Amino acid sequence: MNADEFGFGTQIRKSPYFDATVRWGAKGFSVYNHMYIPRDFGDPEQNFWNLVNDAILCDVAVERQVEITGPDAAKFVQMLTPRDLSTVAVGQCKYILITNADGGILNDPILLRLAENHFWISLADSDILLWAQGVAVHAGLDVSICEPDVSPLQLQGPKSGEVMRALFGDEIMDLKYYWLREVELDGMPLIASRTGWSSELGYEIYLRDGSCGEALWERIMAAGMEFGLKPGHTSSIRRIEGGMLSYHADADIHTNPFELGLGRLCNLDMEADFIGKAALRRIKEQGITRKQIGLIIDAAPLSGPNTSFWQINSGGNEVGKVTSAIYSPRLGQNIALAMVAIEHAEIGSQLEVVLPSGPTVATVVEVPFFDPKKSLAAA
Repeated sequence: MNADEFGFGTQIRKSPYFDATVRWGAKGFSVYNHMYIPRDFGDPEQNFWNLVNDAILCDVAVERQVEITGPDAAKFVQMLTPRDLSTVAVGQCKYILITNADGGILNDPILLRLAENHFWISLADSDILLWAQGVAVHAGLDVSICEPDVSPLQLQGPKSGEVMRALFGDEIMDLKYYWLREVELDGMPLIASRTGWSSELGYEIYLRDGSCGEALWERIMAAGMEFGLKPGHTSSIRRIEGGMLSYHADADIHTNPFELGLGRLCNLDMEADFIGKAALRRIKEQGITRKQIGLIIDAAPLSGPNTSFWQINSGGNEVGKVTSAIYSPRLGQNIALAMVAIEHAEIGSQLEVVLPSGPTVATVVEVPFFDPKKSLAAA
């Protein structure tokens, strides 16, 4: 597959793992952060079972890093997010939101603190490198902002810990949930973190030398063979079961944290200033008019995830939209995340969802749909 031109002269790039994933069965790719990401290793239901029963290795080099360094790095990173970062230790990771002046969500990345004045922002699908560089122009702070040569892999599933032990020894088992460690494997410089986009036990392995991509992929797959490790892709089934957001689907620049039930990530009373503080205070005071909910959709099993928003009605009026939907073979139900007018968000409410095949009934339920306390990921 050749790189194509992708708007304004920016190329769609291949990851350092691209050729290795093709050898291991990747059959289809999509574009994320101007890069190809494997989306098809065969049956998505089998990929789900591989994830929840054993382990999968996913090429997520598309999670590009924004590296922020310099004497004012910590102060600058705090400007970007409403989450209070004052207690984030070196070696710790945090799930954060990046908001604009209106309180809209620009990205929902993982923040990694590698050193006192050294941060990575591990991105969802939007151009935060350009945003951060623009913010820095008039910030009056001493920072350097760049995209480093870093390409993550996700090793996810209940046996991922055993694969990590085989790779890095017993000491890696001490790595706590949402913490990171600098490691090396066969001379390859890496960062390992107890994070991931699966709601299962998992790790992310950040390669710091793109020339070693194929060697790293093959090394991990070889170590994982005895534990049933399979090549895979991030599972829509499992992430929706876990109520995990997909940027552009469940959240975007027009969505605020309170609509998503993420007010806990907005520390509006802290002394530090951040972009969107006044707007988020106003939104909290005025209250929200819509809210994200979970739905069980009464219909034949969906053949795949939705590729467009599905209208939600009540009493003949449009009241919201389904943002992410899938059939869960484990739960035996069609499950969905949706955004609806707040008066229709009560648990147990009955709504009408207009599927491509026609309208059907859906019931509002609690989210996450499975393992609501995230006990698997945090084990």
